[in-house]
Amino acid sequence: MSSIRIPPNSTVEIDRIEGDLHVAENSTVKAKDKRFITIAGAIHCEGDCTFDCSVSALSLRGRDGEIIVNGDLLINKSVRVTADGSLRVEGNLSAMEIEVDKELYVGRNLTAEKVDVGGKLGVGGDAKAEDIDVGGKFEADGKVETEKMDVGGSFRGKGTVKAGSVNVGGSFHSEADVSLKILDVGGTVEIAGGEADKIDVGGTMRSSKPLTFNLINVGGSVRLTGPSKGGMIDVGGTLRVEGDITFSDIDVGGTVEILGNAEGANIDVGGKLTVSGNLTLTGKLDAGGLAELSGKLNAKSVKVGGALRARRIETITSVDVGGEIATVEGLKASRVKIGRRGKIRGVVVAEEVMLEERAEAEDIYAEILFMEERAEAKNVYVKRVRLENGCRIMGELQYVEELRAEKDVYFAVEPKKVDKLPAAPI
Repeated sequence: MSSIRIPPNSTVEIDRIEGDLHVAENSTVKAKDKRFITIAGAIHCEGDCTFDCSVSALSLRGRDGEIIVNGDLLINKSVRVTADGSLRVEGNLSAMEIEVDKELYVGRNLTAEKVDVGGKLGVGGDAKAEDIDVGGKFEADGKVETEKMDVGGSFRGKGTVKAGSVNVGGSFHSEADVSLKILDVGGTVEIAGGEADKIDVGGTMRSSKPLTFNLINVGGSVRLTGPSKGGMIDVGGTLRVEGDITFSDIDVGGTVEILGNAEGANIDVGGKLTVSGNLTLTGKLDAGGLAELSGKLNAKSVKVGGALRARRIETITSVDVGGEIATVEGLKASRVKIGRRGKIRGVVVAEEVMLEERAEAEDIYAEILFMEERAEAKNVYVKRVRLENGCRIMGELQYVEELRAEKDVYFAVEPKKVDKLPAAPI
């Protein structure tokens, strides 16, 4: 049989056509065997058309309406539905290239090299394509596998997502794990863990399961689930990690809360840092407000604008705190500085300790101690010490080399020069 034309408002049964099939508006095509028709050439649909069977053809063209296929649609080359047209396939859809102006729905699996949908794309099964471009919303119930996905509106998936590059203007929501090279989203991201090399989000991000990453850059807030592992985390607002995390650098403008242990290179927090476990850094900790840890803090250097609290603090170089330092087991560093009117609770062991004006400390073990005016300490064990006007030593002071005290310095016990100082407790 050569090419045939089906007139408007008709219902026709066919099996195989060696040429093209032209279907006019409001017509229905059925298979003689109730299952499948084969078109050796192209299918051309004008307006609304329905196929009550599975269809195989070289190509499909449609315009000005909705094409419905109540079965599979297997196209060797391309599908193009233009002029605000839509395509609905209840079964599987496969083609090299698919272009639909308005909406495309596939009840089962979608397979193509390139998919371009102007409006909404819905897939009831798996979606696999080299390139997926959707102007509006993309929803998938199965797995999604693509090299490049570009969605103008939102993406929502129930299965795993494996992609090279994903760019979404609105929101990205995956109920399963992801495997992505690049995820760039203008609004919000919700994923169930997995791995992503680079994540860039304008709004908020949440991962409900462990995530492996190289870079997270989020303008708003981030919520991760441990154990997560990655590189740089840059957040404009807040970061919350529910569990352990390993990272290279954390830079957060607002607050950081880690409900577990944290290990990395550097942390820079504009506001408050809270860690319910241990914090281990090979570099520096810089917090503008309060830094509070339930466990131990190990770092190369520490600078905190407000208060620093931990079970134990050890640094290779310096600790510089504007407000209060509080420990249970003590603080050990090369250099310790507490700001004006600041307080140190717990023993301090350092090469050099500086208490600014009216600062207070408990026991100090140091090579050098400098106390500005009206500063106060309990027990002091040092090689050299300088005390400015009005300083107070409320316990004993032992020194090896030099004691320099200005006027009105108070000693509860007469200072003692010794050959050897008592051993530091940490």
